[in-house]
Amino acid sequence: MNFADLGLSPLIIKALHTAAYETPTAVQAQAIPAALTGADLLVSAQTGSGKTAAFMLPSLHRVTTPSTASGNGPRVLVLTPTRELAQQVQQASDKYGCEIHRLRTVSVVGGVPYGLQLKQMSRPVDIMVATPGRLMDHMERGRVDFDRLEVLILDEADRMLDMGFIDDIKHIVSQTPENRQTLLFSATLDGTVGVLARNLTRDPQRIEIGHATAATQSPQIEQRILMADNHFHKGKLLDALLQDAAVVQAIVFTATKASADTLTDHLREQGVAAAALHGDMPQSKRTRTLKAMHSGQIRVLVATDVAARGIDVPAISHVINFDLPRQAEDYVHRIGRTGRAGRTGVAISLAGFSERHMLRTIERYTHQQLTIATLPGLEPKPRAERPDSAPRTERPRPPYARQERSYDRGSRFDFTRGHGDNESRPAGERRPYNRDAGFQSRDDQPRRFGPHGAAPKPYAPRPEARRSGPWEGRSAGDFADRNAGQGRNYWQDNSADFAGADDRGDAQPGANAWNSQPADRRSQPRSYSGKPGGKPGGHGNHPRGDHAPRKGKPSFSGKPGGHRPPRER
Repeated sequence: MNFADLGLSPLIIKALHTAAYETPTAVQAQAIPAALTGADLLVSAQTGSGKTAAFMLPSLHRVTTPSTASGNGPRVLVLTPTRELAQQVQQASDKYGCEIHRLRTVSVVGGVPYGLQLKQMSRPVDIMVATPGRLMDHMERGRVDFDRLEVLILDEADRMLDMGFIDDIKHIVSQTPENRQTLLFSATLDGTVGVLARNLTRDPQRIEIGHATAATQSPQIEQRILMADNHFHKGKLLDALLQDAAVVQAIVFTATKASADTLTDHLREQGVAAAALHGDMPQSKRTRTLKAMHSGQIRVLVATDVAARGIDVPAISHVINFDLPRQAEDYVHRIGRTGRAGRTGVAISLAGFSERHMLRTIERYTHQQLTIATLPGLEPKPRAERPDSAPRTERPRPPYARQERSYDRGSRFDFTRGHGDNESRPAGERRPYNRDAGFQSRDDQPRRFGPHGAAPKPYAPRPEARRSGPWEGRSAGDFADRNAGQGRNYWQDNSADFAGADDRGDAQPGANAWNSQPADRRSQPRSYSGKPGGKPGGHGNHPRGDHAPRKGKPSFSGKPGGHRPPRER
């Protein structure tokens, strides 16, 4: 069977002959005739089996006939999870439809200016290849209409669901006509993909070519595992692998974008033509990187999982998993970048001993046992594995570990417990206190000066000199009788009782009234000097403000024990 037997347009057959495509693959031989009938399809096939041509060729066949609806909207809409896959689909459309007159294929993906995409969509579009996020942006602004839509294609539907595009897909599908044709291509048709397929399609035909993991069981792909002690050991293994002349072009997959950039810089320092590819790069740079990979200017492409689906470079001979994927399904799509279209390839995974559980998960998913190999001179350090039945030994506690308490704490609400010898003493008797030896602590070790770490200060009376002065022998009643209505215990004295303007606080006790104040006012500052030329009883001369302020708040014009010069104006 060849493509001419599938019922495609002569224009498409001519383009296939130009591209040297004669015989369809298994998925193409089954999906193309079914799609030409207008039926909905659910297709599951292995990576690299030709799924792109399986949905693009019948879509181009439909575009060869003029549309009966008016407008600028697309006739065929292809949703892809990543920009790279969208670019690959657009290139396939241009290749297979090069003989179709005035065929317009538009790519609507992130990283491209909105103005350029609006200009492209201002004219009638035949095929639109888009990612859900950027297409939603244009739909919210009312820049896209689907009045002319005839075919809706979901490529790598499982990947789009993994990336969280389920709500966007449902909203996009709700804006499309009911009489559309839906083609869904996925690595698996179970789980959430099956639920989505039942909601989007009407009486679909189910086509499954082999198993979704058939790429891992392909004899063209040799798979090996290299165990590494640590991250530094992985770097040594990678350097040794890339020194092999058999590595024509390779893709090295990392777990994070930062790791991709760091590893790319390391390879460039080693003299390797390497480039990074991840989601933080602008679309123009990602496009230039892929073109350089196709032309052979780049030998090693360090990428994240964003590039695991959508890269089709025939010269890729090796795929190296520097970091194992988080899901076993991603492992299948990673190694599917090599050994495509019947070619041979090598897939090597660098795994640490802590990642052995992921290796077992991959083996269960792929239904095969992975071979563990070593490189001479870079073997991992031997590790003695403990049998599962071996008893676990208690770790020795470090010397600085917290010691066990020697008392029973009891309930948190029992305030009579947790104090050592409370139960041994009679009720009402207090623990004896010895200032010199300290009381017995909870761990029966004496603490000097009790729990506070210092002995209480003995009481020492103030010098008798501070008791002398004009207030000696006077009572509060005397002050109240002399100054009735002037505030609490207010007494107006002459200026001799206040500190002079030159007193900076170094006067001896008894030099003025404030240094000789009675005991009931001993907590106040030594002295406040009055304003220059002011009266002692005037506003602002008393530190406590014992009299009611005349106008506004009381203002102290001096510091304790000294005079503050007037502010210059």
